[in-house]
Amino acid sequence: MVFGRSERPRLPTAIKILIAGGFGAGKTTMVGAVSETRPLRTEEVLTDRGIGVDDISAVEAKRTTTVAMDFGRITLSNDYVLYLFGTPGQERFWFVWDELAEGALGAVILADTRRLADCFPSVDYFERRGTPFVVAVNCFEGAQTFELDEVRMALQLDPSIPIVMCDARKRDSSREVLITLVKHSARLRAEPVGT
Repeated sequence: MVFGRSERPRLPTAIKILIAGGFGAGKTTMVGAVSETRPLRTEEVLTDRGIGVDDISAVEAKRTTTVAMDFGRITLSNDYVLYLFGTPGQERFWFVWDELAEGALGAVILADTRRLADCFPSVDYFERRGTPFVVAVNCFEGAQTFELDEVRMALQLDPSIPIVMCDARKRDSSREVLITLVKHSARLRAEPVGT
């Protein structure tokens, strides 16, 4: 079958999104929960070599860590397909971030209120690059809850940066975070977006 120019099916716009945050914040979990395809994961088992290097306080049950990236895909509508790249959380793997960030529309920074200071490197990184981002407070069982304004103040974020609560284990919650990021990025670029 041959299509003329006006008869070709319209392809959705591909959008690259980074999922960032500190070690154990839920990046791999979010990519896996929301991806409509089986996610690609580059996880390795934590070993004794990480003692003194990896701070596992508040995430003592964590047994694996991302060493390069996670990758997943989600279709938001007939218009947009998001390609998700989960960044590694440990400082020794941050060299990967520059490659992953190239061409990204924006980033989700997952925050764990048990270790909120772990967000600062992500916030600093995306602010320096001028990359739009949102902060998603991942609600862990047993973690103290804070008002979003308290998190904003603790992270010293501009009022224009969206902060939302989420449960990275749940597809709908993670999807809403991604929609918030796409809309925020579109507003900054003054482009209309429909979802």
